[in-house]
Amino acid sequence: MGWVKGRVREIKRWTERLFSLCVDAEIEPFKAGQYNRLRLFIGDEWVGRPYSYVNPPDRRPLEFHMVTVPEGPLTSRLIHLQPGDEVELMPRSTGLFTLDQLPDARDLWLLATGTGLGPFLSMLGTQEPWERFENIRLVHSVRQAAELTYRDRIQAFSELAPDRFGYVPMVSREVCEGALCSRIPATIEDGRLERLAALTIEPDHAQVMICGNPDMVRDTQAVLKGRGLLRNRRGHPGQITVENYW
Repeated sequence: MGWVKGRVREIKRWTERLFSLCVDAEIEPFKAGQYNRLRLFIGDEWVGRPYSYVNPPDRRPLEFHMVTVPEGPLTSRLIHLQPGDEVELMPRSTGLFTLDQLPDARDLWLLATGTGLGPFLSMLGTQEPWERFENIRLVHSVRQAAELTYRDRIQAFSELAPDRFGYVPMVSREVCEGALCSRIPATIEDGRLERLAALTIEPDHAQVMICGNPDMVRDTQAVLKGRGLLRNRRGHPGQITVENYW
């Protein structure tokens, strides 16, 4: 399958290493939670990596939330692109980290670290979670408070459905007013997350989507499985759906 040319419309710089890339490109329709591949010609070869969409499927430009990786050849170039520069994408998106893979439930928990927030924002920008779930809780864990990105967009969801939507920010390496100072697995284990969210995570009425660094994904799954939740697999419905974000 060939690649299509995209043109950078905007780069949002959140911190020295954290940024969002907005791109205009003609691609096929995609589902919220899916990802594309972006590539640049670097040195004497094409270098491409997968990135999930932040924008919902019906909105443009295409938006990708990224962090520069030490020694990473692609992100260290992407962060320096300017409006009008070209980047190539795949015409067709892929991935099964989508809401249509989830069994029905009363509550939807969206647990993210870092740029793993992106696919959840894409999902929340569609009608599906609001039509299928009675309660939605978004949890975003980062190292530094400056990395709590997209606060305005998240606030809009709170205003849209204040009785149904809740946002819990976490900062693990500094004290931040209004945020838990911890990691996601620890706050589930000791009950702080559920108390703050005013909602319990129970296997009979919750679906939990986890997106972020592999350590968080592994540790959070372990805590949830200890409470009776199971991995959601094709043909064997459960309550946990995961995406490792590198």
